[in-house]
Amino acid sequence: MHKGIAVSPGVVVGIAYRVESVFGTSDPQTLADPKLIPTEIERFNNAVSTSAHELEAIVTKVAQQLGNAEADIFKSHLQIVNDHGLLDRVRALIEKQQLTALSALQIVLQGYAASFARIEHDYYRERLADVRDVISRIGSHLTAPPLSQPSANSENGEEPVILVAHEIMPSQAMSLGNIPIAGIVTETGGGTSHAAILSRSRGIPAVSGVVGITNDVHSGDLMVVDGRDGVVIVRPDREATAAYRKMQREFFDLKDKLVLNRDQPAMSADGAQIELLANINNVADAQAAEKVGATGVGLFRTEYLFLSHADVPDEEEQYQHYRQIIEDSPNRAVTIRTLDLGGDKTVPYLGRRSEANPFMGWRSIRLSFEHPRLFERQIRAILRAGRHGKVNMLFPMITTLEELRVVNRIVEETRRNLRREGVPFGEDVKTGVMVEVPAAAVCVDAILRETDFISIGSNDLIQYLVAADRDNPKVAHLCEPLSPAIFKVLQMVLDACQRTGTPVTLCGEMAGQPRSVLVLFGMGLRRFSMSPAFVPTIKALLASVTTAQAERFAHQVLQLKTNEEIRSYLNARLHEVSSALEVFDSA
Repeated sequence: MHKGIAVSPGVVVGIAYRVESVFGTSDPQTLADPKLIPTEIERFNNAVSTSAHELEAIVTKVAQQLGNAEADIFKSHLQIVNDHGLLDRVRALIEKQQLTALSALQIVLQGYAASFARIEHDYYRERLADVRDVISRIGSHLTAPPLSQPSANSENGEEPVILVAHEIMPSQAMSLGNIPIAGIVTETGGGTSHAAILSRSRGIPAVSGVVGITNDVHSGDLMVVDGRDGVVIVRPDREATAAYRKMQREFFDLKDKLVLNRDQPAMSADGAQIELLANINNVADAQAAEKVGATGVGLFRTEYLFLSHADVPDEEEQYQHYRQIIEDSPNRAVTIRTLDLGGDKTVPYLGRRSEANPFMGWRSIRLSFEHPRLFERQIRAILRAGRHGKVNMLFPMITTLEELRVVNRIVEETRRNLRREGVPFGEDVKTGVMVEVPAAAVCVDAILRETDFISIGSNDLIQYLVAADRDNPKVAHLCEPLSPAIFKVLQMVLDACQRTGTPVTLCGEMAGQPRSVLVLFGMGLRRFSMSPAFVPTIKALLASVTTAQAERFAHQVLQLKTNEEIRSYLNARLHEVSSALEVFDSA
């Protein structure tokens, strides 16, 4: 049994599929037969050739879109991919030690890392990052995702597949989008990692932060994933398997039953109207939101287009992508967030900086300000796509009123330019601020005077309030949404919005957590945006509670002093309101 961080609720028993990674920690893999060595070297050579052609095209496009300075990054990558010393080391390992190309790449990378670690100079650390990028690119052409799910026979037929990986990168998360995965387990990451976002958007159980899992599990092993308690069991005995299979049937039977409420309006037991929206990353998520009965998209994360793109998407590519999202979304109502890159979501063409704490550094709107051409191009694409539906534009990580004024000025200038050029665009696109930095929450009254709407990003707001990295297993317990500090800050923001009549949505993970929703509804929140899979659950929950009940819950929670007091109180209230839905919240 392994314990990790519960990131997506539910239980699944299935067959492990271990995803190999250039940056993983698994033991080197050897070829089954020496006769395969020439074939493996040819595979490697083809991967190198493909990577070189990609980089040549990227150099040209980035120079056109962003400038020669940004293109220089990829010119250095071209030099690395053509470095005979690096390539010959990989070929030698394949030939002499009969390693797979991927394992040989990993060993060569480890050698570079050890050499560079002995040199205390930022320049060489950045060069190592470039080597990692190039090796990752070559490796991506050696590790295509499985075309069909591996399975094993059991008394119930074919087992579902559980993906096991050291970590899931953003580009992998996108490429895995259409593969039939029933569960995800990763060694790294936490409640807001890419694996967590992928699993919640698809409504599948997941556990992150499971140290050592890739060394303990092999593809084909039977395993259990309990995404409510954060438990993973590898090769369970007969008794445990039977018990978890029963829990799995009950969980998915309830999920199937809840989806039947898709055409019912979202309202409380006493008839209060509520809007349930979806957080999405791509077209598939937009279509899922339509299927579960969401009334619109409250958060479209545009960065996943950039993260899964070989180079910088130009204005026309972005426009077409946003238009497709709008046309596939419920009621064509979409709030599009501008780039939220940085932290663990980086693209090489925007440069790289060594930062002690990247989540609090050069990221999000700060990065957009440093690349005004890129920022303006995205705003143009969003405004143009705004003609095709009811579209809002949302700006992340606004910290000060000065930043908001800069954003508003850029938007107005972009609108004027489009009019002057005769380019049609959505004249009624509203602009809003994501409140996720404590400074913005404290000064929200000033911000409300100069914005059309507010979206509360509870994920970042929580980690910044408690000064703890939410993806660090050692301190992740501090990023607890059921805490007195969090609810007090949220009440302050909601009260300010109610005083001014400003529309407000909460689009962090709290919006899909039943216990949190009971309090937020009682505080006056009426717009919730969540992973599509959680919409039926939250609709059923709200239909079971009256406004007066929820207001009593909220009033009591605001009097409590500790996380544990709030957790215990809300556990009891959720059981009282709808015990069947307890399985959809973390333990």
